[in-house]
Amino acid sequence: MSSGVLAPSSAAASVRAAAGRPAPEVLRSLGVDPAVGLSTDEAGRRRVTYGPNAIATHHARVLTVLWHQLNSPLLGLLLVAATASYFVGEESDAVIIGVIVVVSVGLGFVNEYRAEQAAASLHSQVSHEAVVLRGGVFGRVDVTSLVPGDVVELSLGEVVPADIRLVSVVRLECDESVLTGESQPVEKSTEVVDGTATLADLTGCALMGTVVHAGSGRGVVVATGSRTEFGAIATGLSTHQLDTEFQVGLRRFSMLLVRVAGALTTSIFVINVLLHKPFLDALLFSLAIAVGITPQLLPAVVSTSLAAGSRQMSRRKVLVKRLVCIEDLGDIDLLFTDKTGTLTAGRIDYARAVPAAGQRSDDVLRWGLLCAESAPAGAGGTVAVGSNPLDEALWESPATAAVRESLTAHEVLGALPFDHERRMLSVVVRDGAGDLHLVTKVAPETVLERCVDVAPETRAALDAEFAAGNRVVAVASRPVSSPRAPEPADEHDLRLRGLLVFLDPPKPDAAAALGRLAALGIRVKVVTGDNAVVAAKVCRDLGLPGDAVLTGSDLDALDDEHLIDAVTATTVFARVSPEHKARIVRAHRHGGGGVAFLGDGVNDALALHAADVGISVDSGTDVAKDAADVILLEKSLDVLADGVVEGRRIFANTLKYVLMGTSSNFGNMASAAGASLFLPFLPMLPSQILLGNLLYDTGQLAIPTDHVDPEQLRRPSHWDIAFIRHFMLLFGPLSSLFDFLTFGVMLWAFQAGPDLFRSGWFVESLATQTLVIFAIRTRAVPFFRSHPSLPLTLAALGVVLVGAVLPATPLAATLGFAPLPGGFFAALVVMVVAYLVLVELGKRWFYRPAAPPRAGVPTDLGNRFVRRRAARFSVAATSTRPLTRPLRSRHPRGPRPPGANDAARA
Repeated sequence: MSSGVLAPSSAAASVRAAAGRPAPEVLRSLGVDPAVGLSTDEAGRRRVTYGPNAIATHHARVLTVLWHQLNSPLLGLLLVAATASYFVGEESDAVIIGVIVVVSVGLGFVNEYRAEQAAASLHSQVSHEAVVLRGGVFGRVDVTSLVPGDVVELSLGEVVPADIRLVSVVRLECDESVLTGESQPVEKSTEVVDGTATLADLTGCALMGTVVHAGSGRGVVVATGSRTEFGAIATGLSTHQLDTEFQVGLRRFSMLLVRVAGALTTSIFVINVLLHKPFLDALLFSLAIAVGITPQLLPAVVSTSLAAGSRQMSRRKVLVKRLVCIEDLGDIDLLFTDKTGTLTAGRIDYARAVPAAGQRSDDVLRWGLLCAESAPAGAGGTVAVGSNPLDEALWESPATAAVRESLTAHEVLGALPFDHERRMLSVVVRDGAGDLHLVTKVAPETVLERCVDVAPETRAALDAEFAAGNRVVAVASRPVSSPRAPEPADEHDLRLRGLLVFLDPPKPDAAAALGRLAALGIRVKVVTGDNAVVAAKVCRDLGLPGDAVLTGSDLDALDDEHLIDAVTATTVFARVSPEHKARIVRAHRHGGGGVAFLGDGVNDALALHAADVGISVDSGTDVAKDAADVILLEKSLDVLADGVVEGRRIFANTLKYVLMGTSSNFGNMASAAGASLFLPFLPMLPSQILLGNLLYDTGQLAIPTDHVDPEQLRRPSHWDIAFIRHFMLLFGPLSSLFDFLTFGVMLWAFQAGPDLFRSGWFVESLATQTLVIFAIRTRAVPFFRSHPSLPLTLAALGVVLVGAVLPATPLAATLGFAPLPGGFFAALVVMVVAYLVLVELGKRWFYRPAAPPRAGVPTDLGNRFVRRRAARFSVAATSTRPLTRPLRSRHPRGPRPPGANDAARA
């Protein structure tokens, strides 16, 4: 490396030092030629020196996962109690409790570690790239492979991948709110600024994590990773991620159990002490009750479900940024989606040119070809990679080949890039005769407003194309006298040259996909920048109601109160801005329920942030992928439906464990508390309670494999703590009823002493607690109308068998058991069958009212945008994706103009 290279020892020293020096001097100090960039070998050497351009690593950490399992107050108390038991001479109890704790922690560790590995695998599949000049060739590289000295191009909608000293700009503006909190974008230049300036005043630099709001630019990387301004902020934040609605529900459920366990534990301990039972036995027993009522392996069951679900969803081309987002995806009941590529084929084909009065088709084509967002790669060639689909369709169409050959005599002198405020693209062109022309194109309504003398027949032709559902671009021009780059003030008094018509037909499978979403209880609404007539026509063709359409101007006329009613009754929203999209989403969220937004463009980012679940596609813009929670590898509503079904399946299986744990655990522990009041001995030893809980939980690890009834997949499922509490208060006492029946059988029929009594209740409670899964897992009649999975069936039966034979094994004496008489097992079969029948009757009564579950709206937390964006600048320890891939072509004349969402252009 050159000895004159800037040493980015800190964020402040590097980017501020670069801002205070002329760009050519910064390039020299970094040892890089702006026309060539770094060589691949030199970039590799610098990466060794500076490390990856990352502010965090993402991989499964053994010690972190282990700490999650050990970080439990109840677990700590059990270990203390086991230690005390050992020192007072109860060595066998101490050893048994210790073994059970170790096995329980081990099971939880294995499952959570597998889930962390699954999350790391997902992370490695979501790529973030930047356009970099290396060895004189532009290519896309992973953002984590950038090094100081890399020459980077910035385009509309991209997240700035490092701290960059700008070398050239074309009306570049950056949204720096993630760093400064300032909502207005900052205009950038290449001028030198005072090195002591604040972040907001560093106009000569583009800072990592900010977003290109308008224009384009090129610059050289001066700082990477944690040495950037953004890195310094992000690394100082807590790494705790945003809670999803699923996590909030789990936390509320845990608090419910804490309150119940606290009440039971305290009362049992006090009562046993008052009854003059041994203090240590009373303490251990009450602690075991607390552990017994807690579904210890709930995190393991959830982790297993989510890890298996993530692998299944990945096979179905759905990636989630965090595993818990799978649950939230299944919770949605309303989807906002764009039109292009989702409802339509997304393969835009040029159809024809419609010249204005007095113009020729070839003239319209020539000006339309020249007014492109990326400079042509040569006569007869194509525009550069990164162009919008309309330009690519125009340049790649065989129908335009002859006109493309005639462009060699024309020269594009400057461009005014597209932005979402102007909704136009303009260039200044010198023709073969040396005359200068301002050429403008994009949305017909916008262009026509700036044209003079538009013939009525042209407007009629435009309306006809819209009515047919075609995409249309208007092309206009006027003479200019100066060869400078155009300004917005120049876009006036234009003369319409004509219309360019493109075809983007509905997808053949879109109607079926919409029907599938409807069957899942998901309403679909279309939000597009396209023309209202075109959007309505496509929706009607696909069976969506498209008669009532709200446009951006309609939304502007509504206050928030009236907006809620208006958007609720509307299916199609057209010619809307990014702010309109976010406002629409927020209006629907006001009524509750899960709202998802599917979008892949720059102008979708605000709405993606506003939705409960943001969904983008792998080919989407950087900003869209950053804002999204879920990434689709294929832009298809069918793929999305697969993800929703998987999310609902996982939620349904998780809820099975929760309902079982709260009902049967509550019933059994309540029985233990009641029995301790009249029995002269403890109804079950602490080690036996923990052993039964461990066996029960181990069998439930197969729940994630269970089938889910189709009825449960047809509607969103929400966390409802009141529902869970009512379920517990009904089915818990049913379990206790048969526990007390067992007490009577053991005491009066078999004259049982302490060991035999505990053996009988251990087997009965384990059997009823485990087998009740077959009734609870479905609202239908089990085995006849709803079949459990084979792994779940084998696991449940296996646990019951192990519990039944334990009292007859050599371990019985150590565990405090005694062999059970044959008559007990006959009574057990009768009690279990009667219990399951009673549960089935109770289930029918409980589910009789069809009240829908309550919906909740998650609360956003502070620093959400910094944490979300920081995720893109992290590396997976086992990532195998390539760090570099070449572009098809790149014209070296200057910064690439923006590749904005094309829906707003036609």
